[in-house]
Amino acid sequence: MTLPHSPGNVGESRTPQAMEVHRLEHRQEEEQKEARQHSLRMGSSVRRRTFRSSEEEYEFSAADYALAAALALTASAEMSWEAQLRRQASTVELEERGQKRVGFDNHWERTEIAFLRTHRLLRQRRDWKALRRRAEEKVREGKELRELCSSRGPWFWIPLRSHAVWEHTRVLLTCTIQASPPPQVTWYKNDVRIDPRFSPAGKYRITNNYGLLTLEIRRCTVEDSATYTVKVKNAYGQASSYAKVIVRTYLGKEAGFDSEIFKRSMFGPRVEFTSVLKPVFAREKEPFSLSCFFSEDVLDSDQNIQWFRDGRQLRSSARRQTLYADRQATLKVSFAYKEDEGFYMIRVSSPLGPQQQSTYVFVRDAAAEKPGAPGSPLNVRCLDVNRDCLILTWVPPSDTRGNPITAYSIELCQGDSGEWVPCHEAPGGTCRCPIQGLIEGQSYRFRVRAVSRAGSSIPSKASEAVVMGDRDAARRQTEIPFDLGSKITVSTDDFEDAVTIPSPPTNVHASEIREAYVVLSWEEPRPRGKAPLTYALEKSVIGSGTWEAISSETPVKSPRFALLDLEKGKSYVFRVRAMNQYGTSDPSEPSEPITLRGKPATLPPPTQVQAFRDTQTSVCLTWDPVEGGPELLGYYIYSREVGSSEWQTVNNKPIQDNRFTVPGLRTGKDYEFCFRSVSEAGVGESSAATEPIRVKQALATPSAPYGFVLLNCGKNEMVIGWKPPKRRGGGKILGYFLDQHDSEELDWHPVNQQPIPARVYKVSDLHEGHFYEFRARAANWAGVGELSEPSSLFECKEWTMPQPGPPYDVRVSEVRATSLMLQWEPPLYTGAGPVTGYRISFQEEGSDQWKPVTADPISGTHLRVSNLQPGKSYVFQVQAMNSAGLGQPSMPTDPVLLEDKPDAREIEVGVDEEGFIYLAFEAPEAPDSSEFQWSKDYKGPPDPQRVQIEDGLNKSKVILKDPGLEDLGTYSVVVTDADEDISASHTLTEEELDKLKKLSHEIRNPVIKLISGWNIDILEQGQVRLWLEVEKLSPAAELHLIFNEKEIFSSPNRKINFDREKGLVEVIIQNLSEDDKGTYTAQLQDGKAKNQITLALVDDDFDKLLRKADAKRRDWKRKQGPYFEEPLQWKITEDCQVLLTCKVTNTKKETRFQWFFQKKETPAGQYDPQTGAGLLLIEEFSKEDKGIYRATVSDDRGEDDTILDLTGEALDAVFAELGRIGALSATPLKIQGTEEGIRIFSKVKYYNVEYMKTTWFHKDKRLESGDRVRAGTTLDEIWLHILDPKDSDKGKYTLEIAAGKEVRQLSTDLSGQAFDDALAEHQRLKALAIIEKNRAKVVRGLPDVATIMEDKTLCLTCVISGDPTPEIFWLKNDQPVTFIDRYHMEVRGTEVTITIEKVNSEDTGRYGVFVKNKYGSETGQVTISVFKHGDEPKELKTM
Repeated sequence: MTLPHSPGNVGESRTPQAMEVHRLEHRQEEEQKEARQHSLRMGSSVRRRTFRSSEEEYEFSAADYALAAALALTASAEMSWEAQLRRQASTVELEERGQKRVGFDNHWERTEIAFLRTHRLLRQRRDWKALRRRAEEKVREGKELRELCSSRGPWFWIPLRSHAVWEHTRVLLTCTIQASPPPQVTWYKNDVRIDPRFSPAGKYRITNNYGLLTLEIRRCTVEDSATYTVKVKNAYGQASSYAKVIVRTYLGKEAGFDSEIFKRSMFGPRVEFTSVLKPVFAREKEPFSLSCFFSEDVLDSDQNIQWFRDGRQLRSSARRQTLYADRQATLKVSFAYKEDEGFYMIRVSSPLGPQQQSTYVFVRDAAAEKPGAPGSPLNVRCLDVNRDCLILTWVPPSDTRGNPITAYSIELCQGDSGEWVPCHEAPGGTCRCPIQGLIEGQSYRFRVRAVSRAGSSIPSKASEAVVMGDRDAARRQTEIPFDLGSKITVSTDDFEDAVTIPSPPTNVHASEIREAYVVLSWEEPRPRGKAPLTYALEKSVIGSGTWEAISSETPVKSPRFALLDLEKGKSYVFRVRAMNQYGTSDPSEPSEPITLRGKPATLPPPTQVQAFRDTQTSVCLTWDPVEGGPELLGYYIYSREVGSSEWQTVNNKPIQDNRFTVPGLRTGKDYEFCFRSVSEAGVGESSAATEPIRVKQALATPSAPYGFVLLNCGKNEMVIGWKPPKRRGGGKILGYFLDQHDSEELDWHPVNQQPIPARVYKVSDLHEGHFYEFRARAANWAGVGELSEPSSLFECKEWTMPQPGPPYDVRVSEVRATSLMLQWEPPLYTGAGPVTGYRISFQEEGSDQWKPVTADPISGTHLRVSNLQPGKSYVFQVQAMNSAGLGQPSMPTDPVLLEDKPDAREIEVGVDEEGFIYLAFEAPEAPDSSEFQWSKDYKGPPDPQRVQIEDGLNKSKVILKDPGLEDLGTYSVVVTDADEDISASHTLTEEELDKLKKLSHEIRNPVIKLISGWNIDILEQGQVRLWLEVEKLSPAAELHLIFNEKEIFSSPNRKINFDREKGLVEVIIQNLSEDDKGTYTAQLQDGKAKNQITLALVDDDFDKLLRKADAKRRDWKRKQGPYFEEPLQWKITEDCQVLLTCKVTNTKKETRFQWFFQKKETPAGQYDPQTGAGLLLIEEFSKEDKGIYRATVSDDRGEDDTILDLTGEALDAVFAELGRIGALSATPLKIQGTEEGIRIFSKVKYYNVEYMKTTWFHKDKRLESGDRVRAGTTLDEIWLHILDPKDSDKGKYTLEIAAGKEVRQLSTDLSGQAFDDALAEHQRLKALAIIEKNRAKVVRGLPDVATIMEDKTLCLTCVISGDPTPEIFWLKNDQPVTFIDRYHMEVRGTEVTITIEKVNSEDTGRYGVFVKNKYGSETGQVTISVFKHGDEPKELKTM
């Protein structure tokens, strides 16, 4: 290919680098030419403007255009290096254009280049002529215009333009007039003439500079919004122009399209946060929520409000809700898991871009099911999911509660069954485990429990559900698109033969090797056939030469298998066979040797851990990350207060960053932190603890001062005051840098070179009548802070007013729910006379009305304002007054919210260890550079002659040197350099001071506190123990024991013990005697503390003690043998029996037990040698049983007895108890019909007339025994007999039984059916009694058997009764007796006699007399036996 040639140098070639350079130069030249032409069109001069809105445009005059044309001609005529470069670039361009035809003919190329160059020169000449012609026309028009403008009325060359400006800025209205002669100019605001003399000082500035009219309005306010008109007038006419000025509240720093007003008009209001997201400390299984408020309503909140956790957007779900209502956005979690821990961020769309806030949510471990069990694992995930197996991973818990994790228990849930079944247990040193034997096509969820020796944790959050399937199925498929979006899916399985024995698998290798298992993987055989495949695995130990089949509970369907039963230290090779329904493949090639790895090591902790201050309750931590690669899961952070041995878990979800802010710490406390790395091997070792760091606000530059006020003014000087920054940056304000600005000048000038320590400063060298504004910066150790907004314009004019100037430095302290303390400084300018008082006013938030706090002025410079409404905000201002009246008000305070802060501290009043009375105040949240400023009665620091102030770390103490009435009053303290009010006060009263002085005296003159004075105990063997107890004493404490004015020491008979730790002094006298009578005094001294305790053992007190000691000694000797552990005592059983009991101890087999009554042994007593119990039961106790009862026990070691005297009062007590139990045993009243009447009775187990009293009542009327009513008792019954009952006897009957103090009442109702039944029974029994009385009866007389000798006369007589007189019949052997010959019967009244003369053996038999009448009959029988002479009767023989 032929290179292009230059027309002037044919045949000379150019390099491509040179062509590229020329091309670049040509392009730059063209860009510069276009920029120059654009600048000429816009104008050659720049006008200086003080303010111009974004909507304003430039306009150019005819002179401007003429000047532009002249510059163009001048530039075209010069042959500069730029023109030469442009010509060379044009030549290069022509050469490039001809490059396409250079291969055909060089002659034509040269002709074309010459033509193009000639054409370009002609075009340039044409442009020069056109520019010259245009410039001449403009010059001619300018001359004509000057001629027209001379000697004519005014007209506006450039009229006024409307302006929209921000509040507190200035606006410049300008216009240009043409008039000859110069006209008179007048400015108007809303058709009212503007006269600077009658307007606020420095407000307006009007100028006329050769036809350029300006009106400058300084520091615009909303009231300056108006229509401004300028009118010009001369001898030839007048003209006017007007413009509107709109002053808007300043809402942003930018103007134009970036301004707040524009964005509000175009995009709606700007949404900002009005509250701050705070850290949340939730607990596992419990709900938590996050919420924040907005300044405006958020439109389309579902789209414009977004919640994120760790950078991932959150959506509403069954467990999580995102809500928005009433400018409040809320995120609610109903059931927290540790996976919910993390950084939460809320983002809301706004015209200026998205606004966002973030915070951290901590989720603590739930309470363990068993004490000491570890926390639950988290982040359970399923990896490498196949047809029948998967890999399960999780994150170990941060808190094991002191017990190492020994294992992890894995549970699975199949489908939606909700039933969790244990499926595997993994060792404690790993957080990764294979799960096998799963079913293809089925879904599973898993959860994990951590196990230690203390028990099992609660289960973790369940993993996401996974469906088992063939992960290689997608790889075997190919999609073929066709026909505009359609596609055909082709699988390699479609090309497999239907009947195929699979080939051996390939690439058998270990895809994962761990301490407890190996995951074996291989590739599917090719060809594999269409039939489903399963696999059989074999293993071989290196060196064995044999292959062993690996058994599996379920067929292996996936090309992966986990081996869990391999032995450590051995090397294995594996091979795999593929099987389907048509056969089994050959074995695959053996794998590489595989050996189980050792126990995985945990990762080391991070290094270079550093802690930095952040806020009052948080600390920022940074560290160098651990080089752990993919094994690193994050870090756990632990904290503890200095001095504590227990580490607290900060986060329960591993942090993956290398920076974290720990919130929720206690202000002013020192903390240490340590880290542990988290990996699948578990939680690593702890890092070294960081250096202790105190929780305080981090040091930063302060915010801007504000609230500038003029305090005094002279001819050429001003005194300026201002308020301190709202944010002091956590350090002391070192001073302020003040700038001033004269409204007549453009620049600001510094007032001071060195920082001003105070907030009041006199500015000198000012110009009288000028207006000045000021601004300031505050400086601390972190540097110089933000620049304040300019103050208002202050006129430098000497104050001569009679009223005082404004008070300053009005400050609020001791803010509580209903009160606060207001303090201020008196005015620097007092006016015509001294200040006589102050008037304080307040204004509620949202109100424009100022109300006086007090009805009358106050004389001091402080006031406690009370009776305010809690929860409201107030603003206060102070005015000084003198004889001329009220002066200027002070700068109002910032709004003060009345509330009780939960952590507000008060002044502590007490007495220290040295006995000094003090007032102390502690403020842990105070910055390091803070000072405690004490004041007495709000008049200044306390008198150093009377108090001593000691400052410590975050605390200060005022110590009263010599407390007296001069020290009474109100002590207040304020902590300086704090962003929030930290102050308190305490009024020390005379009553409180007296109590403190008393306590001080006790401390300075201490007395050993006496807990228990002298006590006397008699020990088991009769020793006497004298002891006293005081407070705990030091090892240096001393004891002096004085007995009868003489110090005594330990001896065999008197043992003295002094236990300083317990404060115990004791004297043990082995054998008390007359020598021990006297006074005992214990003198104690412990440092300065002393005490003396005296015990007098004399007279009757000593005699009684001596007798008790002797008795105790004898009792101890008695107990050396068998003795009565429980003495003889009585008790009443439920059956009203008296039971005497005692108990013997220290017995043996030969021990003898005896009972005695009235000195006579009684065998009725019982004794159980096994238990030692003695019993004597008296079944029916009566006065015959009164007397002395005695029990004795004896053996070769000794004898003991116990006596019970049941006489006198003791006997009465037994009977009284019997009566009480008898009364309680009374059964309910029963009703019984008798032949005499109706009987009401109650059964009792015991009744004694002397100790039990009974009273009967009928209808609450007491009954007495009489003709018809009889009352009586027996040993077991109490009865009432109603004779011949009548209807008047019906009603309620009550029995009252009194036994001592025990009274019992029993009632029954004798009426209705009860009365009828009883009356019927009475009548029946009465009738039976009549029949029984009148019927025929054999009353008496007949013996059962009678014997008689033959030939004797037998006479049998009986008595009969009956009405009417009964009939009489005699029977012999049940046959009637005929009274003839020897048988005779004689009746004499009621006597009936039968006589048998000369009896013989035939008269032997059974005889009976039978009597009867109309009421009945009866038979009396007798057996007669007749014996012969010389024989004995049968009865005698039997005897």
